[in-house]
Amino acid sequence: MQPLISLAGNETLERLASIGLLSNFMVYLTRVFHLKQVSAANLINIWSGMNNFVPLVGAFISDAYVGRFKTIAFGSFASLLGMVIVTLTAWLPNLHPTKCDPKHQISGPCKNATSTQLGVLIMGLGFLSIGTGGIRPCSIPFGVDQFDPRTEEGIKGINSFFNWYYTTFTVALLITSTVVVYIQDSISWVIGFGIPTVLMVGSIALFFVGTRIYVHVKPEGSVFSSIARVVVAAYKKRQLKLPVDGEVVGVYYDPPLKETVLSKLPFTNGFRSLNKAAMIERDDLNPDGSLANPWRLCSIQQVEELKCLIRIIPIWAAGIVALTSMSQQGTFVVSQAMIMDRHLGPKFQVPAGSMSVISLITIGVWLPFYDKILVPAVRKITKHEGGITLLQRIGIGIVISILSMLVAGLVERERRAKAISHPRAKPMSVMWLAPQLVIMGLCEAFNVIGQVELFNRQFPDHMKSVGNSLFACSFGGASYLSSLVISIVHRVTGTSHHPDWLANDLNTGKLDYFYFLLAGMGFLNLLYFLFVASRYQYKGSVQMGDKCDHDLELSSIKVPDVVEKSTN
Repeated sequence: MQPLISLAGNETLERLASIGLLSNFMVYLTRVFHLKQVSAANLINIWSGMNNFVPLVGAFISDAYVGRFKTIAFGSFASLLGMVIVTLTAWLPNLHPTKCDPKHQISGPCKNATSTQLGVLIMGLGFLSIGTGGIRPCSIPFGVDQFDPRTEEGIKGINSFFNWYYTTFTVALLITSTVVVYIQDSISWVIGFGIPTVLMVGSIALFFVGTRIYVHVKPEGSVFSSIARVVVAAYKKRQLKLPVDGEVVGVYYDPPLKETVLSKLPFTNGFRSLNKAAMIERDDLNPDGSLANPWRLCSIQQVEELKCLIRIIPIWAAGIVALTSMSQQGTFVVSQAMIMDRHLGPKFQVPAGSMSVISLITIGVWLPFYDKILVPAVRKITKHEGGITLLQRIGIGIVISILSMLVAGLVERERRAKAISHPRAKPMSVMWLAPQLVIMGLCEAFNVIGQVELFNRQFPDHMKSVGNSLFACSFGGASYLSSLVISIVHRVTGTSHHPDWLANDLNTGKLDYFYFLLAGMGFLNLLYFLFVASRYQYKGSVQMGDKCDHDLELSSIKVPDVVEKSTN
């Protein structure tokens, strides 16, 4: 129980730090650092994208070199250092611009942040990203390492750990989107950043308390190394001529798999050039059957694992564009909320950064309804276990993402028209943003969760980390794509006669056009998705207890005397 508490606490507080910053960071950058709206949005998107890509590096270093414990420990200290630096930017007067009335920011008299002040802030965000790269890819695998999956008690422990993990993750999201954001917005940025910093200190202490009782699994090499070996081996043997279809025995390297592998991938003819990586040449094997050079000969299993990754990349790419609409929750949606009426009742004012809670509530309400009521009803019609296929679920999510941007554009058009025609009237209520946020929540429930399930089902057991990494990279790619589109729109749409669509003053800009542009991109992405989804082939598997006509013992592998090479 102690390892579970320590690891769940460490991960929760790391999420409190990074998500807590991202939820309200648009307000911090524009109100405290006086950044223009476009600059703030780009900085957030770049940082968010980095947070989703660096776990790939952390996973590789952990699996191949230092192990999960040391990676988490290093990441925790990096996160703490980043939080301290960001807190100092809010606390020390020399690390942020002079305070300015928000009403004056649009006209431009507020003093901009200096390069030194921005440099310190970005350095803090960089350390937070390094911490994210160390903690996120290792926390779940390290937690699972503490239990023996071969025993009933170990299985229960793993289930408990997952329950703790996702429960604390949800709690962290709610706390950061409400309590922490409220403190930052209404009380003090120093306190709002300082609380997570203090909690991170406690998290590190809690993590090291369990040092002596942790199970430490030695690094055995990264799955990315295996993927690289297949590519290199296939390139080295690119001149080999492939054998006749069906000829496998004695031609391809297919050793028995480890006992921990529950199923193996069947040999396929897709991406045939990669099959050359498993073709046996003279001197590829030692006399005892072991590999002479793992960068020249790979097993059929290794080749098929790479094929799984290649097949799913087009589906993954479609998810990036769909998630671009969700990236707006932390940027322009917050900007809209800042100039709308955020009062609920005579005294309480909703923090602009807390509007994303609506999406979280939507997901929390929809998922039980979907699983308990909708799926059983649809299952009776389709006869499919999940009601609909995973690709259909992702496709529905893409359609919903388009709808969310259309609704967002219509709401912004109405808000701007009212603000221009009645400048002295009370601003439109912030709750007009609720419909698009509800739809964004439904997009996440269909598209995001559909991607997670697809990636986990379409990869072999030991490649689940690759699937999780692809999922994180979807968000990272969406953040970078959003930043690219914002930069292009900002430069192309502005002239000397009128401001660009994303002007600092939303009332003079055309934010609705930007939303409609994203909807148009989403429609083109939908057509692309329908094309690649119709051609996608789900992976097959062979249970290790079953017989497979090309399962070979090392001792029975026969190396051909001559392997014919193509003359081309």
